[in-house]
Amino acid sequence: MKKLIEQLTEGQRNEVKRQMAIYSQGVQEIIPTEELESKIARSIMENRPLKIKLGLDPSAPDVHLGHTVVLNKMRQFQENGHTIQLIIGDFTGKIGDPTGKSIARKQLTDEEVKHNAKTYFEQFAKVIDMDKVELHYNSAWLSKLNFEDVIQLAGKITVARLLERDDFEERMAFNKPISLHEFFYPLMQGYDSVMLECDIELGGTDQHFNILMGRHFQEKFGKEKQVALRMPLLEGLDGVEKMSKSKKNYIGIDESPTEMYGKAMSIPDGLMSKYFELITDFKPEEMKEIKGQLESGSLHPRDAKMLLAKTIVRMYHGANTAEKAEQHFISVFQQGAMPEDIPTITWDGESKVPLIDLLVKLQLLSSKSEARRMIENRGVKLNNIKAEDTKLEVTVSAGLIVQVGKRKFVKIITGE
Repeated sequence: MKKLIEQLTEGQRNEVKRQMAIYSQGVQEIIPTEELESKIARSIMENRPLKIKLGLDPSAPDVHLGHTVVLNKMRQFQENGHTIQLIIGDFTGKIGDPTGKSIARKQLTDEEVKHNAKTYFEQFAKVIDMDKVELHYNSAWLSKLNFEDVIQLAGKITVARLLERDDFEERMAFNKPISLHEFFYPLMQGYDSVMLECDIELGGTDQHFNILMGRHFQEKFGKEKQVALRMPLLEGLDGVEKMSKSKKNYIGIDESPTEMYGKAMSIPDGLMSKYFELITDFKPEEMKEIKGQLESGSLHPRDAKMLLAKTIVRMYHGANTAEKAEQHFISVFQQGAMPEDIPTITWDGESKVPLIDLLVKLQLLSSKSEARRMIENRGVKLNNIKAEDTKLEVTVSAGLIVQVGKRKFVKIITGE
């Protein structure tokens, strides 16, 4: 490594340092760091872009900010001229990644994979330049393997190594079944790296085992080993659980600007630095300044959160829209004004209806029990007046504005 660096000009050495600073920002672990530095140095010396791999099994169509932790790192590589290899696991998706699962995952159909992949591409385009992405489907090589090929592939790894996976160990400890086909998932993901001769593979910390399989199989096939970049998992708005749509603690990148801004303002103060580092486009020196200001107290947590919220909206909806979303938040949530663009719903039901039923029928809340709790917690307003009686009968008339929480508004239009 030292001899390689010595062959570079001073300008090239500075470029290696610059790129290393960018790629190291927010990363949980680089395996190994010296190999990444060496690959970048050779890339600069030979004027050859590195191949950056991200494998995806499109198990769900919606992308949220938790997914963009890895996507933002890919964007950084792409901005420096490197090649993104996006692998859609149309073959591996039929098995399902067992990572973090106490039972075997649902196997996807071809139709589900194609539908989810299409929506992925549309949403990924908000973060990376999809026109410059190498798009691969791993069925192109995995479906061509015959049984003898599979046996030879399986012979390059031991059962003991596969059982090192935390999820497999846990399932064995609790006598939960492990199907044989699940052992083949990391083998296939590793073989993807062999076929594409990847230089670097990105993934979350939960993908540690799968990514290392790429290094293992590349070595077994006589290839140069890829570097693994493990990115932290992003906690959701509750500040505890990993961001997830099922846990309702997420910010979706397709959400409206006002909803996105409002949700971002509920991010716990203790997570702001992590959000800035992992899901924004601030440069390392800018991040250092923001962190320093937060730690010294010269940047108020509320102001930092507004900067974060505005940045998130800007990245997915543009600067002008971000400015409007901030002004909307200030007028509605800080000054108590009614928003100007309240969605309308035509009411064709009874003129008098229990408030709990009204909230559910307007789809402001999902159940009567949830509606009851929201009223008890003083989170429901009718024409800007708090409703505190769970047994209240509401006279529904044109122009009635129903508000739930801080961000949900509906204006009634009668069907007369």
